[in-house]
Amino acid sequence: MIPTFLDILDRAHSGPKMTRKDWDFDIVTMLTRNLVKKYNLSWDKHEIIPGDPSVSDRVFQAGLELAIQAGVYCMDTGRIIQFEPGELENGIDFMPEVLVLGEGKDARTLIARTPGDSQPPIVWAGNPGAPIPEELFMPMVLSWLQEPIVDLITCGSLTHVDGHVVYTGEPTEIIATRREVQYMREAMRRSGRPGMGMLGAQSSLTELGDLAVAHPDYLRPSDSHLVPMLNEMTTDFRNLSRAANSLEYGMHNASLATVMVGGLGGNAPGAAVVQTASLILSNLVCQADYHLLHPIHLRHVATSTRGVLWMQSVVLQAFGRNAPCIIVGDIYPKSGAMTPELLYETAANAVVLTASGGHLEGVGSADGALPNSSGLEARLMGEVGYAVVRQNLSLVQANKLALSLVERYEHVFDLKEGNPGVRFDEAYDLATMRPVPAWQQIYDEVKKDLRQMGLKALD
Repeated sequence: MIPTFLDILDRAHSGPKMTRKDWDFDIVTMLTRNLVKKYNLSWDKHEIIPGDPSVSDRVFQAGLELAIQAGVYCMDTGRIIQFEPGELENGIDFMPEVLVLGEGKDARTLIARTPGDSQPPIVWAGNPGAPIPEELFMPMVLSWLQEPIVDLITCGSLTHVDGHVVYTGEPTEIIATRREVQYMREAMRRSGRPGMGMLGAQSSLTELGDLAVAHPDYLRPSDSHLVPMLNEMTTDFRNLSRAANSLEYGMHNASLATVMVGGLGGNAPGAAVVQTASLILSNLVCQADYHLLHPIHLRHVATSTRGVLWMQSVVLQAFGRNAPCIIVGDIYPKSGAMTPELLYETAANAVVLTASGGHLEGVGSADGALPNSSGLEARLMGEVGYAVVRQNLSLVQANKLALSLVERYEHVFDLKEGNPGVRFDEAYDLATMRPVPAWQQIYDEVKKDLRQMGLKALD
């Protein structure tokens, strides 16, 4: 049997009582540590795409065991949502492997990719969650939409509306989220792609904005929104309300578990176990139609560190081999627009995600903390993903390429001020909506270097 969503809500009120401190230490930290030891999990910084399938199989079994033993902590009630034997496993059997987003000629089909899949990844462009000034919002979205390789669209979060600050959990959040989706729909019409599917309501940090756009004039049933699993393996009624609202309306749920490498689960192997458990649990608790894979490094934030890349690869392989489902990998580099490192970080993420069995979403440049992203790196993200498939890179070959790419940018993690680059309006000419010559030149030079590094199928 699979519990209904109402069953899960009941368990949030009836499950065992526990403090958050005890949950974090006794359950997440200690149980994960024991499972890492039990399944003999370790990682090698010189192999960020594991070539031994037994590694991903052991990660999956450890993650499933963690999910079964732990459950999910509900912060509002201080109780654990637990699952009966077989419920999570039965839920895995019903995870969607095919999903259509968008409408008409602009609709796209996502599939459950596997390691070395011959089907190219879906290219989902945008800088999800990044703070965006209102005057830059539409131009940035247009910079992604004008790229033919882009299949689906997402966006950053509005920080102001009509000059007024947007406050979380207040009426301004409703106004900002509706304004965001209005801009998205208008940009799609201007680009001649009105039916394109989107992941919206990024300006909604609580349930308020999310509920306000569940309407065909805003987010359509063919679109999607986020139902986060909070750190680590926790939830609250605000996020569960997002899932509840979409059950009848029909909008697709994207689970999001931002597990920290170096956090409560420990280094890359422990974080991979927590991430795997989080996706298994999100399948039922978040009522997920697909999953966003968005681990971050505790210190460096970016998804392009060696440990995070390894974790992304092993988790994708774990599900591709043991529980096929639709997983989209978020790309959040440390660097920002008009830096070559941004393009190398984007390429490394795209190689790892594509070869390991994921789809591509991004780019959340400059750690997704600044409006320093553009359509150009989203184009490269897609081009690299397609090239990996056309060239039929093996996991070993993809690992070699990814390691070479890491060497091109790893120094930025030691920079005191990071490597933020410039704002979108300094990287693009807003009159022509094209990259400024200097940014275009950097892109051309990096693509040439990528071909010389072995990615010969790159257009």
